[in-house]
Amino acid sequence: MSATLTDLRAQLPFVPRALGLVWRAAPWWSLAWVLLLLVEGLVPAGLVYLTRILVDQLAALAGSGTSWQGLREAAAPAVLMAALLLLTEILRASGRLVRTAQADLVRDHVSSLIHNRAVSVDIAQFESPAYHDRLYRARIDAHERPVALVQNIGTLLQNTITLAAMAIVLIPFGWWVPLALAISTVPALVVVARYAIRHHRWTVDVTQVSRRGWYYDWLLCTRENAPEVRLFDLGPIFTGEYQRIRRRLRNERLALSKSEGLAEMAAAGFALVITGSLVLWMVLRTVAGTVSLGGLAMFVQAFVQGQKLMRSLLETVGQIWANSLFLENLFGFLAVEPEIVDPEDPLSPPSELPPSLRLRDVRFAFPGTEVPVFDGLDLEFSAGTTAALLGVNGAGKSTLFKLLCRFYDPQRGSIEIGGIDLRDLPVDEVRRMITVLFQDPVHYSETVSTNITLGGEGAADKTAVDRAVAAAGAEEIISRLPDGIETALGTWFEGGAELSVGEWQRIALARALFRETPILLLDEPTAAMDSWAEGGWAKKMSKLATRRTVIVITHRLTTAMHADRIHIMDRGRIVEAGTHHELVSGGGLYQQAWDGQFGSAGVE
Repeated sequence: MSATLTDLRAQLPFVPRALGLVWRAAPWWSLAWVLLLLVEGLVPAGLVYLTRILVDQLAALAGSGTSWQGLREAAAPAVLMAALLLLTEILRASGRLVRTAQADLVRDHVSSLIHNRAVSVDIAQFESPAYHDRLYRARIDAHERPVALVQNIGTLLQNTITLAAMAIVLIPFGWWVPLALAISTVPALVVVARYAIRHHRWTVDVTQVSRRGWYYDWLLCTRENAPEVRLFDLGPIFTGEYQRIRRRLRNERLALSKSEGLAEMAAAGFALVITGSLVLWMVLRTVAGTVSLGGLAMFVQAFVQGQKLMRSLLETVGQIWANSLFLENLFGFLAVEPEIVDPEDPLSPPSELPPSLRLRDVRFAFPGTEVPVFDGLDLEFSAGTTAALLGVNGAGKSTLFKLLCRFYDPQRGSIEIGGIDLRDLPVDEVRRMITVLFQDPVHYSETVSTNITLGGEGAADKTAVDRAVAAAGAEEIISRLPDGIETALGTWFEGGAELSVGEWQRIALARALFRETPILLLDEPTAAMDSWAEGGWAKKMSKLATRRTVIVITHRLTTAMHADRIHIMDRGRIVEAGTHHELVSGGGLYQQAWDGQFGSAGVE
């Protein structure tokens, strides 16, 4: 029990935070909701009280004969009861409207909070299983738990008001009667508290298992995976794994529910014994003439309703508790803070545009790993030049781009733009200076025009769009589309046109070129191009550096040969550097690769 109380104290702070969240999302609807609750809470007590008056008057009529005066007196409480019943229906319908509006506003507000946090956390978080567990639980619980908590608290408030009114009705029969009512529900309170915690702990414990089930569902249902799933007949394997996981979760949830059901039955039996004893006591008093028939009816109705209210109250407390436990997931996710932050006294961006780039004695290892990608890396890219970065897979080329974008900070050394350490500049300022074509660019299900202009500042200028399209060599692709540059792309939505991998890469390249930044980073820009397209584009590459410092990661020597300077990276170090002509006759790795591909005659 002490552990339960400790858990309760730990979760209590989440309740006011959730209420504050709801109030910020829907203040006026929340105020209307509270007013409706207050009125709804008093109506049942009014009905119980009017029941006594009506029954006593009917009993008096039965004993003395029917008279118009007696009927009129009996009609008054009956009419009032009918009015209260009508009011109950009006309040119920109004409450449903208010809760619907409030719930939608809260869900949208919480989604906005999650989205804002998700786009602000460090890239490193997305490589952490713990972060994905936290995000998964937050997304599962975020839309419903705050709304459910508010509704629980509303039910608690309404039931408390009604219960207090019922207690006032019962006190005349004995001060200890409301106390007996409370005692009858104590076992239910224990059951509620115990199983709220057990349900929460089970949900947390199976997060990874649930995520793996979602992963198999994703493998089976998405377009990206469909070809391999069919070719290698992976459907039965993934469906089998999904069903195995779901079977485990079902069995564990069912076992927990069975245990909870047995405990609830025992608690209900205890409450039934107390109820039966008190009803028997009241029947004997009625037979003895110390309590009227209307008093008996009111007592039974008030006590039974009070007991139901107490059980409902305890269940609501349990739901509040359970929802506050799950809200820990939401608020825990919202509390994740980025480590890549602005300096306290940021410097102004470099005046040298385009700027030079320099890495000095850089050591970097990904979070959670001990083997560094770079250890003592020194590398310089001159301002306004095009540099090619070559090396085997895993040499560290793409990691270098991540450091230049300040997705990570090195553990030692410095990375400079125009002689200024990246960590001395505002993060947004650094990223406004850099455009990247990533190795696997995103395929946005938007129009071609939107795909190209996403990330650009200000209104899209047609001349600038056309210039980017031409530089990327995407004119022919766009000309074949039914609505040209306004054609919707992708198959997520109706009417979208699908492109090949190489065509998507051209559109992504146009997006990178449209954003006229002083630094341009291209990761395998020609990987999906055919040989004819690559040759034409590679010759244009040097023109990109007229107003930019350009770095191109490539495995294609015919692309690298057009760069002003070529750097060969191996295991996080630069092992060769020079122009194409210097390296092709230098007897190193570059010459070996060139001769192996083209022979000693080469391609000039």
